[in-house]
Amino acid sequence: MNDSATGFPREALKTFLLALADDELMLGHRDSEWTGYGPLLEEDIALSNISQDELGHSLVWFSLYEQLGGKSPDAMAFERSWNEFTCCRFVTYPKGDFAYTVVRQYLFDEAEQVRLRALAHSAYLPMREASAKILREEAYHLMHAQGLVERLGDATEESHARMQAAVDAAFPQALGMFEEIGGEDELVRAAIFPGNEDLQAEWLKRVVPVLTGASLLVPAKEMNGAYDTHTQPDFGGRKKNHTEHLQQLVEDLQSVYRIAPGAKW
Repeated sequence: MNDSATGFPREALKTFLLALADDELMLGHRDSEWTGYGPLLEEDIALSNISQDELGHSLVWFSLYEQLGGKSPDAMAFERSWNEFTCCRFVTYPKGDFAYTVVRQYLFDEAEQVRLRALAHSAYLPMREASAKILREEAYHLMHAQGLVERLGDATEESHARMQAAVDAAFPQALGMFEEIGGEDELVRAAIFPGNEDLQAEWLKRVVPVLTGASLLVPAKEMNGAYDTHTQPDFGGRKKNHTEHLQQLVEDLQSVYRIAPGAKW
């Protein structure tokens, strides 16, 4: 067991790390569903590469979880029941059309930027080091997704309609990324991260101008330099209250492992 967590709230840390790992694992799997089906060869390859990166990032967080006395990454990915995962609901929904995938990836990547930049100043050294590494790799993800949002938002009448429908569906779902996790107060007091409310506020400052700049309507209003959302957040995932979409996803994810238990991912 790694002693680097001495003096920190170990159980709250483990809960936080699992949420991070589960988000990456599920979104990586959803992105992989585009392999061979991308609208362009370039996008097919890009999403496949992004999927691999997300899965690799989940391994980073699962490994830190294991160092705190948790089970191995393989066990956490392949041996848990679907209703034991703590990912936000946002990353579990079906890939939808390409517009939805683009919008989801953009909103997620901006949240990653905000979270990882905050964690780069975490009092917990292993998290600080991991965040710095992942942040470098995430730069391409954000550049790719934001570029697509800006191009497709008002490219044609059809692309605008599809992108607006994607924003309408994805925006309230994305707010679920900032659902409070168990032990969050302890993590904030220990200066491990600033808390999801602060992260959401920073995320809104980043995403709303980009979306509106692409001629897309967003259910958020600026007031005194901050944004107020007027939509119901899609909470529940952090408390393991999931939909049938996660059940299907986990069945697919674990299908090979069930055939050959102990296989390495």
